[in-house]
Parts: sequence; C-alpha cells; structure tokens
Amino acid sequence: MTESTTNERYNPYTGRRLVEGVEDLTPAAASLGLEPPRFCEHCGRRMIVQISPDGWWAKCSRHGVVDSIDAKLR
Repeated sequence: MTESTTNERYNPYTGRRLVEGVEDLTPAAASLGLEPPRFCEHCGRRMIVQISPDGWWAKCSRHGVVDSIDAKLR
C-alpha cells in the first residue's frame, strides 16, 4: 500500500472520502449524536449497526467493532 491510501479517512455518516480543503457536511442527526456511524472511517465500507436502548455498536468486516461506550456516547 502507498502512504496516501493508508492515511485516507472517510466520513462515518456518509461514506465519502475526506479530502483536505473540501467541506464534507455531517448530517444534522449525526451532529446531535442521534445517529450511529454507518460507514467505517478507515476504509469507507458499510458497517453492520446494532442499536439498543442504551447505545449502539457498529462492525466493519476489516477493522472491527466501534461501540458507543468507547466513543463516550452512552
């Protein structure tokens, strides 16, 4: 892998690649903390998301699980 692909980041709510100097708007519900991430921020793949009354978890097939406890959102 080249250095540019290892440093790529993706918007966890839209799945779009983040480009320096280009604004990528986050949906309003996500900004308010009402929406869990749907895409992996490392690779942009769609994640499996499970929502429960006290939080959520999201799993990328390549990068593992992100939990709202880890993100301090519970």
